[in-house]
Amino acid sequence: MAYLISKSDKIIKGEITLNGSKSISNRALILRALSGQEFSIKRISTSKDTTTLEKLLVEFAAQKEGERVELNTGHAGTTFRFLTGYLGTQKGTQILTGSDRMKQRPVGILVEALRALGADIQYLENEGYPPLQIGEWGKNFHKTNSNTLTISANTSSQYISSLLMLAPTLPNGLELTLDGKIVSVPYIQMTLKLMEEFGIQNNWKGNTISIAPQKYQGKDFVVEADWSAASYHFSLAILANEVDLQLNGLFEKSTQGDAEIVKIAEQFGISSTFNKDGIHLKKSGNGSTKMFEYDFLECPDIAQTLAVICGSLGTTGLFTGLDTLSIKETDRIAALQNELQKVHVFFSKLPPKFSKKSDKIFHMVEGKAVIDNPTFETYEDHRMAMAFAPIALLGKVKIEKPMVVVKSYPNFYNDLEQLGFLIEERK
Repeated sequence: MAYLISKSDKIIKGEITLNGSKSISNRALILRALSGQEFSIKRISTSKDTTTLEKLLVEFAAQKEGERVELNTGHAGTTFRFLTGYLGTQKGTQILTGSDRMKQRPVGILVEALRALGADIQYLENEGYPPLQIGEWGKNFHKTNSNTLTISANTSSQYISSLLMLAPTLPNGLELTLDGKIVSVPYIQMTLKLMEEFGIQNNWKGNTISIAPQKYQGKDFVVEADWSAASYHFSLAILANEVDLQLNGLFEKSTQGDAEIVKIAEQFGISSTFNKDGIHLKKSGNGSTKMFEYDFLECPDIAQTLAVICGSLGTTGLFTGLDTLSIKETDRIAALQNELQKVHVFFSKLPPKFSKKSDKIFHMVEGKAVIDNPTFETYEDHRMAMAFAPIALLGKVKIEKPMVVVKSYPNFYNDLEQLGFLIEERK
């Protein structure tokens, strides 16, 4: 199935209430489970990742003593990694598995770190990859007195967050040193700030984060709207001729790195004003700039959005900080190269000589989109579908397997329709 998306004008006008942040919701669920207390999580994300995590936590809690359960996370990478850490303080033996794509996504760094703390984890298929058998940690985990770990700083922030959330429940806490340049700092900060919300103190000096043994303090919690989801509406605003758009649920002081889209959008002629309900967008310029350069190290999830924006406007984009894009739901760099070519835009890695004085890897967006009824593949990646849909402001586009968006933004197409887009189903 595919969706044919079109719009009769280039006006974006309306009011959208965004879904709760998947990143915040998933962390809140794990923190509630670790606390052993019941409290409400309001405006929780309705994304597939979050509903999957919530369901699996319920399944695990309902497990009878001595019973072994298989927990299948599907495509949900955050869910898999957070559950791997969470099961560290639980009794019993569990099988943690996922989709075929999940079995191709490495988890070895996290497993080795947890083993160093005393965990009993076995690989059931390929070394370093899911599925995992997680054994009697309630017994083995506390045999070690070690509370110090060193892992690569450029690894996934989800590994780091999984360890940090577990840290205060360990007998001796945790002293985690991140070796090298830290990737995705805002996601680590988000984790620590949410832990602070529930009573956990930390000490972050240099590249070492120390967390003493403490007890989580449960309390009712409200989830901020998802800035990653908001980025697609900023994309619509940038590509439109006229904008009067209210996005509800966003906080001016956000823990989400993707809130950087506000500053980025200013370069493309969008002004944003925060109000009591969220943020209001309007056009303040012509929406074009000849050159856009940005390091996405701290907000990689909006890199696809900006690549499509640049290609749509004919803006040359110079991107760095795409270190983790190849190990996401798909190889997002390869996917962008394939799909942008369909509208005569090129996304390519620059040769090393381009950056002799830098250790950064550069990618460039070149060309201006030519819309001739393109059909975009989604690669089982929600962000591919949502990044490319705004091109419909330039002409009709078709999105293959469009419902991958349920992973993070189930109401995406409904919200497009609310803004005046026509969504037609095609076989």
